[in-house]
Amino acid sequence: MALKFNQRVDRILAARNSLVCVGLDPDPAMMPKGLKRLAPRAQLERFLGGVLQATYPHAAAYKMQLGAYLQYGPKGIEVLASLPKKIGPTRLRILDLKANDIPNVMRMHHDGAFRALGFDAVTLTPWLGWETLQPFLDDSAHGAFVVAHSSNPGALDFQEIPTPRGPLWLAVVGEVRRLAHAHGNLGVVIGATFSDAFRHARAALGNGIPILVPGVGAQGGSLSTAVREGVDARGRALIVNASRSVLYASSGADWKRAAGAESERLKVQINQLRAGLRRE
Repeated sequence: MALKFNQRVDRILAARNSLVCVGLDPDPAMMPKGLKRLAPRAQLERFLGGVLQATYPHAAAYKMQLGAYLQYGPKGIEVLASLPKKIGPTRLRILDLKANDIPNVMRMHHDGAFRALGFDAVTLTPWLGWETLQPFLDDSAHGAFVVAHSSNPGALDFQEIPTPRGPLWLAVVGEVRRLAHAHGNLGVVIGATFSDAFRHARAALGNGIPILVPGVGAQGGSLSTAVREGVDARGRALIVNASRSVLYASSGADWKRAAGAESERLKVQINQLRAGLRRE
């Protein structure tokens, strides 16, 4: 019997002994100086290939923001399409879409992300109604991370609106728990810049339902709070994404080494925090 997505997440995090997700989000303005002279596709392939090679020993997952590739046009999409195969099935491959639409369009997103491109999971929002997620719920081997509390300051505009089930974001988390228990393939996105959310989110989710955490690193979110409050009873079910702080750890000739060193530092720091929890 095939593993459900959330079971596979747990196995990969345990096998890699890592909660680190590297965000492969290329920014032309931040490219290492030695690569800026290259043509766009060659630049992308050289840069992303180098980051993958350097960070692979330390990462359990990679997340790719679609917008980072759209800015490069067709060549960017071609490079994006090549990444899942290069990463391989021993790490999670997440396409950051934050998509939501009517069910037949969501079926197109599902087939494109999983069948055509080979990703393992996507990010979604629920704002057009929970039934819009059905094409993803029907496929328990692949996953979806539902945006509950994002890391940007404007998240407060809507996500903290009161409801009978608490703030709107927490009501979203509660519904994700119900659907995750039924289908085995949902998690949530909780931004590290809103550290008070992790305790409430983990209490609502229980064990085994993963939280994807953006906002660590360049956005200044609290890593220690995210780990201490966000892991489940096994010290897992948390995927900590870092993009700019890893990719652009150096703009000089040592950019590849610096990316590897930063991903290793993040892995060690997270594992030290997890070890501290086990001793308490």
